[in-house]
Amino acid sequence: MKKSKSVFHHKLPLYIMIAPFLTAFFIFTVIPIFSSVFLSLFSYDMVGKFQFIGLDNFFRMFMDDDVFPTTLKNTIQFAIVTGPLGFILSFILAWFINEFSPKVRTVLSFLFYAPALVGNAYFIWKIIFSGDSYGYINSILLSLGLINEPVIWLKDASYIMPIIIIVQLWQSMGVSFLANISGLQNVNGELYEAGSIDGIRNRWQELWYITFPTMKNILLFSAVMQIQASFAAGTVAVELAGFPSVNHAADTIVSHMMDVGTVRYEMGYASAIAVFLFAVMAITRILIGKLLDLVGK
Repeated sequence: MKKSKSVFHHKLPLYIMIAPFLTAFFIFTVIPIFSSVFLSLFSYDMVGKFQFIGLDNFFRMFMDDDVFPTTLKNTIQFAIVTGPLGFILSFILAWFINEFSPKVRTVLSFLFYAPALVGNAYFIWKIIFSGDSYGYINSILLSLGLINEPVIWLKDASYIMPIIIIVQLWQSMGVSFLANISGLQNVNGELYEAGSIDGIRNRWQELWYITFPTMKNILLFSAVMQIQASFAAGTVAVELAGFPSVNHAADTIVSHMMDVGTVRYEMGYASAIAVFLFAVMAITRILIGKLLDLVGK
């Protein structure tokens, strides 16, 4: 008993240090998750009384909501492209830049991380893809004679999704890139020397048998952050294409949830959509962990 008390007193400063984080995590993460699960079982419009309806909100998503299947398809398409592609590109860039001298590496790292710092600089992309002749893309294509009249990029259903994917990649790769380059710099160089003695002959083998296993936790963090950003993307589409977009071509689950919750005030149904999205992201996190366990084998 005395030993357990002494251990507690010894670790008390550590508990005090993490208490603010744990408190914030509980208030802003744990409580909202359980609140969403609770509200998803009710019909509630923020004015009337709570009406328990069980799983009806979840059935409504797939059976009575004409927009949700489209937003689900868009979100999956969006996540499949921007998630893995963003993760791979951020690692390749980090791997490439890590070979430069410290000064050059610092400058290049800042340049590639800059999009994550500027945040919602969507007006830049609105100018680039402006639908008149003053838009940068239209201006270049017109001057080259590749088009005869300006293309309304952000109002054409065939162009909206590719443009949003490009913008999302530009904006979301910064965090993954920074995590990857940090992980690469912390790999012990002696491991490569030992690997060359054990039969590793090229850089690809170094990556697979040394670099990837050593920074597996960093890769997991980077992949989860990239996939999470892909599934949770909604602001990009709304800012560039508006809501609703043309033929719902750029509407995602998040933008649909925002419409249901903040415009129509159907909080129960919006919570059900949030719970569904959380479940998809949790399953994706597990799958990513399983895939990374295969690294180095």
